[in-house]
Amino acid sequence: MRENLSIAMGVLSIVEAALLTGCGLLAHLLLNPTWSPVGWYPVGALALGIASIPLLRLFGAYRISQTHPLEPRVFQALVGWMAVFAAFLAFLNLTQTTEAFSRSWIVASFALGVLALLLARAVSLRYLRQLGNAGRLGPRVAVIGRGQALHDIAQAVLRDPFGLARLIEAHDLERNPDAAMQRLIATIRAGKVSEVLIALDEPDDTLEPLIHTLKSEAVAVHMALPSSLRGTPVLGFDRPAGIPALALSEVPLSGWASVVKRVEDLVLGSLLLMLAAPMMGLIAVAILLTMGRPILFRQHRLGFNNNTFAVYKFRTMTTVEDGAVVTQARRDDPRITPLGRILRRTSLDELPQLMNVLRGDMSLVGPRPHAISHNTHYAALIDGYLGRHRVKPGITGWAQVNGLRGETDTPDKMRRRLEYDLHYIENWSLLFDLRIIAQTITILLGDRNAY
Repeated sequence: MRENLSIAMGVLSIVEAALLTGCGLLAHLLLNPTWSPVGWYPVGALALGIASIPLLRLFGAYRISQTHPLEPRVFQALVGWMAVFAAFLAFLNLTQTTEAFSRSWIVASFALGVLALLLARAVSLRYLRQLGNAGRLGPRVAVIGRGQALHDIAQAVLRDPFGLARLIEAHDLERNPDAAMQRLIATIRAGKVSEVLIALDEPDDTLEPLIHTLKSEAVAVHMALPSSLRGTPVLGFDRPAGIPALALSEVPLSGWASVVKRVEDLVLGSLLLMLAAPMMGLIAVAILLTMGRPILFRQHRLGFNNNTFAVYKFRTMTTVEDGAVVTQARRDDPRITPLGRILRRTSLDELPQLMNVLRGDMSLVGPRPHAISHNTHYAALIDGYLGRHRVKPGITGWAQVNGLRGETDTPDKMRRRLEYDLHYIENWSLLFDLRIIAQTITILLGDRNAY
């Protein structure tokens, strides 16, 4: 539930900032119909709008309540708006620039801002309720468990007091636990479920493997409280669909962070593709003249949520492998052509993956995607290996800029790469991504691990 609501709150904060900026401009236009003199009024209006984002958030105007997620929070918004003007007036006094803005403009901007916030809150609340009723705002829940606990939790989701949660399916572990888990995993990987609730009155021998399996999937996992505690207030627990539950695993890069990540990929990916287009054209001609067709190498790999996708690279070998067995490139590998060796050394063979980024299969930064046969091999050897697929794979990553690029011919090398990948997933930020991209650019020509 928090994922979609946090995105909605982020959008609302931007919309309200734009409205409040407009209120400042409208106040000046009403007081000066000829729009003269303009002076510092547009700058002041923009400053009010920008300052509203952090200050309204500071006073809880965009906070999501566990018990009342669609609360309008009008009081918090108005207090935050007063704080914006208090800060604005304090700045004018400190800089001795109070004469730049008339008192009538300050009063009019504040009054118009109050009306704008009241209107925005009323419209947004109605729209959010419509989204909730359509099942587009709340969590898509799957319940897995056994006996009376399974029945009770499934019914509780159906009776979600907020009217937001949707029960997608329920799986009974009683008869065939393995089959139930496989059906649940298939539903998760089909993108139909955003949250899993485990419903067991007593832990049993199926709990540990179930948690272990689900923690590698891009889904939030919660353990519902036993029936003996469900009616009592418990601190420190989430309340998915109003049910007190212990959070076992959360989806990384969810909510507003996922929007920021996608915008980053679209903006920087488009810019890099335009800059790289002439070079890509020359490389394509060189491959055609020296190796013939095909120019691009297409291979299926595991991506986000352990789903397969086709990754694109410039062809650098005499062979094109994409099957049950894929042999990793090694130093002095005879399959690599002279041109291919240059492309691999400089990572220019990876440029077509910018198209994967724009399509949404990949991100600019993330764990590198491995061939499906390699994933199957290492998933059986390394605990938690598939957890790297809880985010989109990347063209470059934290492991690669730390020297873990190229062949991973031993489990120890793959374990080290996994450690860096999981560190990235757990500590993502926009600045972290930009740092990795900058490091990638500076080390490419000096890298000796790629061949």
